[in-house]
Amino acid sequence: MKPLPEIKIHPKRPSLDERPLDKRVGLIILATDHTSEPDFRRMVASEHIGVYVARIPYANPTTPENLRKMQPALTAGAALILPGEKLDAICYSCTSASVVIGDAEIETAIQAAKSGVPVVTPPMAGVRGLNAFGVRRISILTPYTVETSRPMAAYFAARGFEIASFTCLGFEDDREMARIPPTALVDLVRQATHPQADALFVSCTALRGALAVTGMEQAIGRPVVTSNQATAWNCLRLCGDERAHPEFGRLMTLPLPRD
Repeated sequence: MKPLPEIKIHPKRPSLDERPLDKRVGLIILATDHTSEPDFRRMVASEHIGVYVARIPYANPTTPENLRKMQPALTAGAALILPGEKLDAICYSCTSASVVIGDAEIETAIQAAKSGVPVVTPPMAGVRGLNAFGVRRISILTPYTVETSRPMAAYFAARGFEIASFTCLGFEDDREMARIPPTALVDLVRQATHPQADALFVSCTALRGALAVTGMEQAIGRPVVTSNQATAWNCLRLCGDERAHPEFGRLMTLPLPRD
């Protein structure tokens, strides 16, 4: 065996960029999530924006009680994303849990680890998306049970929306929700959208709705806002990215409205 070569330290270290990427988006997702990470990779991540993911414990079935159990893990999850470094935005990617826990409570839990970071939740982003279209009368489609859908209806009603129709699919397992084909969602929205609704909100970060949003909009002839599309749009705009991405729906062509 030949002797190993001498290992030398280069006499001059290279200069360092301030950041590997210009902007940083944190993403907190469920341990069982199949969809949020690929969606953010295709809609948010770029040569300028990095997406950094932490998973937190979650156990099905998707009930308000089980969803609420995630709240204590939010601070620890946020702390695992680039410890000691600032983020430009952080998203907790669970629509139904955000509704039952509460946007303010989620923001408090995340900012305990990441002080001052703008926090995005899917229902919050959904409201901002619907407001960007200036609509008030909406239909809602969820994959949840009736029990888990009720808080969702109350959330949007409390924010001034008239709910013309609300349809749920009765699923209890988010892993099965992720297996609903995008083409099936296009067919479902035709039945779930009320004739008098101005727009449709499709809830759940497990659904592959971002892949179907343009087809859904063509099917019903009005704007469609989905959970992952809305959070991706919100995070892009918080990072200063104002580019239009019509391949992910009309929302991705709009500016972020002021709250």
